[in-house]
Amino acid sequence: MIEKEVTLQRLKDAVSDPGTKQIELVYIETRTALSRFAENVIHQNIEQADHRVMARVSLGDRVGLAVGNNIEPEPIKATIENATEIAENQDPDPDFPGFVKSTTGADVVGAYFDTTAEFSAVSRAMAIKSAADACKKERLSAAGLYKTETKASAVVNSRGTTQFFAETLAEFSLTASDDSTSASGWAIAYNRDVNKLDLLRLVRTAVGKGVLSRNPETYPAGEYTVILEPAAVGQLLLFLGFLGFSGKSFAGSRGFMAGKIGEKITGSEITITEDPFTGEMAGMPFDYEGVPKKRVVLIENGIARAVVFDRRYAKKAGTESTGHALPPDNAYGPYPKNMTLQPGSVPFENLVSSTEEGILITHFWYLNFLNPRRVQVTGTTRDSTFLIKNGKIDRPIKNMRATPAILEAFTKVEGIAKERVLYPQYTSVMFVPGMKLAGFPLSEDTDEG
Repeated sequence: MIEKEVTLQRLKDAVSDPGTKQIELVYIETRTALSRFAENVIHQNIEQADHRVMARVSLGDRVGLAVGNNIEPEPIKATIENATEIAENQDPDPDFPGFVKSTTGADVVGAYFDTTAEFSAVSRAMAIKSAADACKKERLSAAGLYKTETKASAVVNSRGTTQFFAETLAEFSLTASDDSTSASGWAIAYNRDVNKLDLLRLVRTAVGKGVLSRNPETYPAGEYTVILEPAAVGQLLLFLGFLGFSGKSFAGSRGFMAGKIGEKITGSEITITEDPFTGEMAGMPFDYEGVPKKRVVLIENGIARAVVFDRRYAKKAGTESTGHALPPDNAYGPYPKNMTLQPGSVPFENLVSSTEEGILITHFWYLNFLNPRRVQVTGTTRDSTFLIKNGKIDRPIKNMRATPAILEAFTKVEGIAKERVLYPQYTSVMFVPGMKLAGFPLSEDTDEG
């Protein structure tokens, strides 16, 4: 059980008498339960609990960081002493912004569910069996994972900041494949309430694509009209976060947003917002410096508007934090973790039915930087790629290598679906629709297999 009052009291007691130093404590508790399966059989069951206490101590502009894993009073005290000793041996940091007394983060409804926190291994196994049975009926093999997680985050400092947030999440991913025919169908579901995962739809989608994708054909390289399913859109959006929406890359003039605020950088159809408060997202309302998060419009109707900041990079840029600091032991700087893409007005099926000739992409695999200055990435399509002709799926094609310059691709929008789904990747969650793009570069994947 997450014990909010006990946790906060111990943290507050630990910083109550800082003396000549300032102290910040960040506490993260996670309890993860997951089942992995392959070839229609569960091969790994894990339930683990972990917690970290990160202490930052400032002696003026000399700062020390130490990490412990015990919430009892004496171990917390020892972690603070370790951070103090480290601070004493540090060079001054002129960019250290100090700690801040923050107001309490906004109330967030729908972030924590007992149904998810108490979900059992037996329940996971029953759902996996149903998915495996559906795959076996079509001579497909089921692989994937079913995960639930409970997490608590707290930030307390000697300036008077006290923040606490508890959350749950549930995620199920399924790949339905047949190696003998190169078939592969995939789907993913995510929600904070495990009971809201639509597993029947997920299984139908993955199995249906697995059946349709048998014996794919090679397709020639070219620039094609593509219909991206939401997961593919989310994967591209994630790279925009990496490559430009961070205050660190902005302050260092390395990201694509640097020098572009107020300029048009995508098509007018594109509006991207960092918004942890949208009902479907229910994100943490403060960051790991205890600063309340703000909703930030990153791109509005194609125009670059803003990036997200923590206190360090806000100081460098001469502005205020937007509440996007990561835990103090990170090296990445501020980062948007709850991005949303504004939907369009047509059903996703219309994106397909309105396409005379194009390619339907389920998601991408192993996306990586190719040319950061052009915001260009490379990766392959994955788990069902289909040729569309006259508004219908014509036949499956083999995975192709994609090399899009993302901002350029987002200037060629031919449609955005009105439906949006939550798509998780790494520690981010995005709320995204499907999209139709023209002139998308694809080539034969010579590394396939």
